[in-house]
Amino acid sequence: MSEDSVEVDFLCESEMWRGREPLLTKALASAAEAEGARGAVSVLLGDDAAIAALNKQFRGKDGPTNVLSFPAAHEGAMAEGLLGDIALAAETIALEAENQGKSFDNHAAHLIVHGFLHLLGYDHGDKAEAEAMEARERAILAGLGIDDPYA
Repeated sequence: MSEDSVEVDFLCESEMWRGREPLLTKALASAAEAEGARGAVSVLLGDDAAIAALNKQFRGKDGPTNVLSFPAAHEGAMAEGLLGDIALAAETIALEAENQGKSFDNHAAHLIVHGFLHLLGYDHGDKAEAEAMEARERAILAGLGIDDPYA
């Protein structure tokens, strides 16, 4: 795996994320390599309040969500190497991990891969799209030694 396939810029706004940047960079690099993607990604490692504000502003939904993805908006951005932004909510991810019997790190790695695939155009709006996206997530995470997140 080559971690130079993706350039990651982290903004860490929650102590819960301290020291986790290498794990998340590795997950992003694995996803980029698996998809043949290269470029820059900005990642907000936020708390629930920050992600709730973004969720309200950009999706019109109240409350936090685990991950938000914002593909690069202008035409030609991918050609310029700009893939987009991902925002992760620490407390929501911690609660989901606990409820699902997973480690915080494995769940966060799954969600950053999920968010990255959204930047590349994957979606889960219907059953076929969801199955394709989940299959990619499973394959990428297996390469990192992370169990099937949907099992």
